[in-house]
Amino acid sequence: MNASLPDLIPPPAAARVPVRGQSLTGFFPVRRVYCVGRNFADHAREMGAAAPASKAERGTPVFFLKPADALVVDGVAAYPPGTQDLHHEIELVVALGQDAPAGVLDPAQAETLIFGYGIGLDLTRRDLQAAAKAKGLPWDTGKAFDQSAPISYLLPAADVGALAEHTLSLRVNGALRQESRLDQLIWDVPDILHELSKLYALRAGDLVFMGTPAGVAALQPGDICEGRLDDLIRLDCRIAPPL
Repeated sequence: MNASLPDLIPPPAAARVPVRGQSLTGFFPVRRVYCVGRNFADHAREMGAAAPASKAERGTPVFFLKPADALVVDGVAAYPPGTQDLHHEIELVVALGQDAPAGVLDPAQAETLIFGYGIGLDLTRRDLQAAAKAKGLPWDTGKAFDQSAPISYLLPAADVGALAEHTLSLRVNGALRQESRLDQLIWDVPDILHELSKLYALRAGDLVFMGTPAGVAALQPGDICEGRLDDLIRLDCRIAPPL
């Protein structure tokens, strides 16, 4: 391809997430958004799936993707078309700041790739997802729609420290909906990056939504969501009327 040829339409703006660190601020350009399904046992059970009793019974993680332009950084997500059942799913988000080496990533090397962490909402058109699952079809219409991934600012990994001791939570209109310590993840961050590397070439700029705890429920236009990772990271999001 001749790189000197002109663009024939304006190139789309790259997705970027703000970074707020103690000594580091700026923007994180996003390449790809990976998502993990059923990564908390309580949520797997509430969705009608079996939850593993031990690490040996985990099987393999469930992965899906969202487009980078589904990210919402201004705190306002429009209620999407085509659904009567929009659900919230609060999640830890992992941001990769380095390319993974070729081949399958050793879990012991995973932390060297991590730039920082945020929290995000995996907004889900649950009725469309359920209909697709019932027919054995992909979940794309239920998961990968416009404005389906509100996200907080990112905090550098050094400012977060050990993940397992932190608690992820979501309030909607002031009422607690979801809450769990991160030590309840079925697959922790090194596990997930290891498993993803078997399927994809992980690169700097990738985000990983790590899965949601129990308590997912419906949202309506006007609802106010407040996600937290303890007092470290906060996500404020309003569900706006349909466009």
